[in-house]
Parts: sequence; C-alpha cells; structure tokens
Amino acid sequence: MVPHGRAAQQYLQTQVRSSTPLELVVMLYDGALRATASASDAMAKRDIPARRASVSRAMAIISELQSTLDMDRGGAISSELDRLYSWMSAQLVEATVRQDPKPIHDVRRTLEILHDAWRQIATPQAASGSAT
Repeated sequence: MVPHGRAAQQYLQTQVRSSTPLELVVMLYDGALRATASASDAMAKRDIPARRASVSRAMAIISELQSTLDMDRGGAISSELDRLYSWMSAQLVEATVRQDPKPIHDVRRTLEILHDAWRQIATPQAASGSAT
C-alpha cells in the first residue's frame, strides 16, 4: 500500500506530465492562489513559520511564471506580465517586512484576475485537443 503523501505526489506528477503548457500555467496560478491564501491565514494567526513557508512558496511560483515568459515572441504582453510578477514579488516581501496582510491581498486579487484569463485561454485548447 502506498502512503497517502506518496500517492498524492504520484497523482500530481501524472497530472503535470499529461497537461498542456497552458494547463500547467493554470496549475501554477492555482498553487500561487493557495499559497497566498495560506500566507494570509498564517499572518492573521501570527504563525510566522507557516507565513514564511507560504510566502516563499508563492514567490517561488511567481518566479517560475516569470522565468517562463518568452520575451521575444510575447511582446508587450510578456513585458507587462514580467512587470506584474516583479511587483507581486516586491509586494510579498513588503507584506513580510511590515507584517501587513494588505499587500498579500493585493497580490491575490491580481493573481485571481490573471488566473481567470489563463483558464479561459486554456479551456478552448483543452476542448479542441480532446476532440481529435
């Protein structure tokens, strides 16, 4: 019998391997949203280790999103996303330094907007991919 943690990890690995690049972007946004929600909760509970771990996870995901931008082919959209990702990272640092949840909430709202947009972009591709 596979322990629950390993089974979940294997499921996630299978899901990642079978996803399109756009679906992977949506999954990264899902993770960033979970991490920022956890960071807000931890900050409200004054749980510094949990807050630090959640903020670090959110920053790592944002860094991954930023590193995958194709600045040559993406044009103005890539440049704008790059600027937003830099702003989000700075806001998360600011939230930690000031012990203020507002920057985390601001980042979360921005992530929600971008998540919805990427999900809409990924959905038609998923639907057309399954039809062939």
